[in-house]
Amino acid sequence: MTNSIRPSTRDAIIDAAFAVLSKDPSAALADIAARAGVGRATLHRHFASRDDLVRTLAKIANQEMDEAVEAACVDAQSHSEVARLALQALIPLGDRFGFLALEPLENDPELRAFYEQEQRETADMVEGAKGEGLLDPAVPTAWIVQAYDHLIYAGWESVKAGETTPDQAAELAWRTLTHGLGRPKS
Repeated sequence: MTNSIRPSTRDAIIDAAFAVLSKDPSAALADIAARAGVGRATLHRHFASRDDLVRTLAKIANQEMDEAVEAACVDAQSHSEVARLALQALIPLGDRFGFLALEPLENDPELRAFYEQEQRETADMVEGAKGEGLLDPAVPTAWIVQAYDHLIYAGWESVKAGETTPDQAAELAWRTLTHGLGRPKS
């Protein structure tokens, strides 16, 4: 009989990796193993390489970010509200996942597919927000999608640097999006 309260070795390694790499993205696997309370050989039995571990972390992060946005936006009444609520859901996750934005993950087909799907969904949200009058239809959708992604990253970095709380960063990202990309006043 296994103790369901104690995490598996793999889960302990994953939790340790998120904790260590979020503080120091260049940390060695030995640092992660030590934080997880396992030896390097045990870590390597679960993850063949640092790249393997980081790909696993990215897949977990993508799933958790999707779940956070879906939960936050379940009752949203408009594309504009989804845009605001998604920022509020994603920016607090930067402490755990922000380091992944700096990892070269584009060679993994599953991660590339997730990223492309996320970009399509964000583009649909932007198009809807344009139709609702929140965003200027003259600004290319691709530009707004990139700006939206970068505002999330800027929020992550601001929180990490201790400049803002997650709520403040989300509000600043929203303010930047709506005032910097908002429909011009006539």
